[in-house]
Amino acid sequence: MFGRGSLSDTSDDETTIDLSPMIDCIFILLIFFIVSTVFVEETGVKVNKPDVGGAASNLESNSILIAVTGEDKVYYGGKSIGVSGVQAAVRPLIAENPDMPVIIQGDINASHGVVQQVHGQAINGGAKKEKISVSTK
Repeated sequence: MFGRGSLSDTSDDETTIDLSPMIDCIFILLIFFIVSTVFVEETGVKVNKPDVGGAASNLESNSILIAVTGEDKVYYGGKSIGVSGVQAAVRPLIAENPDMPVIIQGDINASHGVVQQVHGQAINGGAKKEKISVSTK
């Protein structure tokens, strides 16, 4: 009396959801976010920067950060490089990207002359004058 397609037909077929495409999509997103993440390399020392009023500190994520401490020591990447090491630190990065900005983080107690020497060495390393800035609060 009941036909093949009736509502009371009880079959033992189980319905399953295949999660493989969703897992593939999650892994693709994970790989995308890992590849597109930009890491900012810090200088490795804490610098007490002077306050110059309304000047905005526009730190770009892809920049060369050089710190001058209150004891006039120059740091890059957590290592003391001295004024003479600035050119060697800047040159390969500028060769890779000529428009990469150089940001000098000068401590409030750092000598102005040392900060200017770092500025000059960055120019000698190939950095463009308009791409070099001194970071403040």
